[in-house]
Amino acid sequence: MRKPRIAVTSSRRRALFTANLNRLALWRAGASSVRLYPGKSCDPEQLDGLLIGGGDDIDVRLYDHDLILETRIDPERDRMEIELLEYALKRNLPVFGICRGAQILNVFLGGNLIQDIYQKYEGLRRQSTTLPKKWIDIHKDSRLAAILEQDRCRVNSLHHQAIDQLGRGLTTVAKDEARIIQAVEKKDAPFLVAVQWHPELLVFDGSQQNLFRSFVAAAREYQQDRLSK
Repeated sequence: MRKPRIAVTSSRRRALFTANLNRLALWRAGASSVRLYPGKSCDPEQLDGLLIGGGDDIDVRLYDHDLILETRIDPERDRMEIELLEYALKRNLPVFGICRGAQILNVFLGGNLIQDIYQKYEGLRRQSTTLPKKWIDIHKDSRLAAILEQDRCRVNSLHHQAIDQLGRGLTTVAKDEARIIQAVEKKDAPFLVAVQWHPELLVFDGSQQNLFRSFVAAAREYQQDRLSK
């Protein structure tokens, strides 16, 4: 049986470094991958999983706010990922969201975002680092805690937006010390986990790499079910 095939989304010309690191992490976990971006598509029937990676902000018009002009957005990527999510959730395709991926998933399911956490939370310490310096608390009974094998850990932080009101069916499973949402899950999905940090940058952290291993394991199960029909 071939390796499970996973789509990794990115912008056309930006966020290529993290997209490639995601593909490397998937390869290390035993999957093959294809990078999808606006203008490049593939047959979704051939996919066994969907990883939505980091990148530009989500267009605020998607969740009923006025557009902030200085915000860098990629509407074509928004549309592409929404179409992929619509396909994935209808078919129980395993989904893993990272940073922007968590945000677009939440918006797709009817939730909204905090447009800028530093504007909303006065006095919040600015933190933009690829190093694991932010403490998060994880719900003990969550899939995420089982994957990471811990209920408290340090993660990196590169975001200025975050999930606000949850989308349909999502559950908050991790928050940081400022009580900002750091991870969500969909309990009734075979695998739907989304995190606000970038585990692909934590290459030598075995617990963070477990996220990719667990995702690939779910994609392999999906592949087996698909091929047996």
